[in-house]
Amino acid sequence: MSKPIIAVTGKNGQLGFEISQLHNQFPEFDFIFTGRDELDLNTPESIDDFFKKYSPSFFINCAAYTAVDKAETDIETAMAVNATSTGLIAKHCHEISCPLITISTDYVFDGMGTSPYPIDYITNPINHYGYTKLLGEQLALQNNPKTIVIRTSWVYSTHGNNFVKTMIRLMKERPTLSVVSDQTGSPTNAKNLANAILDIIQTIYYKKVNPEYGIFHYSDKGVISWYQFAKEIKAYKKLQTKVSTTTTDNYPTPAKRPKYSVLDSSRIKDVYGIESLDWKESLHSCLDKL
Repeated sequence: MSKPIIAVTGKNGQLGFEISQLHNQFPEFDFIFTGRDELDLNTPESIDDFFKKYSPSFFINCAAYTAVDKAETDIETAMAVNATSTGLIAKHCHEISCPLITISTDYVFDGMGTSPYPIDYITNPINHYGYTKLLGEQLALQNNPKTIVIRTSWVYSTHGNNFVKTMIRLMKERPTLSVVSDQTGSPTNAKNLANAILDIIQTIYYKKVNPEYGIFHYSDKGVISWYQFAKEIKAYKKLQTKVSTTTTDNYPTPAKRPKYSVLDSSRIKDVYGIESLDWKESLHSCLDKL
């Protein structure tokens, strides 16, 4: 008898990569990892062809258009990848009764909050990237009742481009560095999120609890600024750069960033028993590998 298939998009991104590093721990499943060459989310026909070829038991959509500033002008591509294709994947999943886990972002909020956002907090994205991700959430939930949307924040990994790797590079190149201190959030090690997703799939597959679908939040535990994040990277890597604070106003970008991005992860713990891990320990674990 063939094993159930878990399809994963975005194999070259941070989260897709981390899932690929863990998949050998789940021998009861066959994994199919896809990048743009195998499944182009900018081309609906590519999605149709994939589902004609495969009939996955679970689908993890890690692929996204994540160039936040570029999305302000490259509107059509961001919309196609983050919204239209997510809705189409959900539609195909619904036709074969396949649970979908799709990844979203803290950028669906406007950043005006002052305490961790619960899942039902009013959404109000302030940039086009956030808008396309919110639309992707809505289309996925409309098109497949068996959809889990996981919003996360400040994702980093040993793989790909991210804040942690950029800071290490800049701290080796420059004697001084200014980092914004007026944006607050919770860093998330992509490996922790990958583990959480695979734990949820196992829970559903083995019927450990009655599966609940809808929106969940997941980030590592802790609330810090980008400046504090940079300071911890510097301290742990014993780098000599002088890191000072600055404000968002001094770094104008095409896309606005939310000032407050802290997510309330209590539902994912209550339903699936997923505990958030400490941001500092998670960061150290990543830095040890870099």
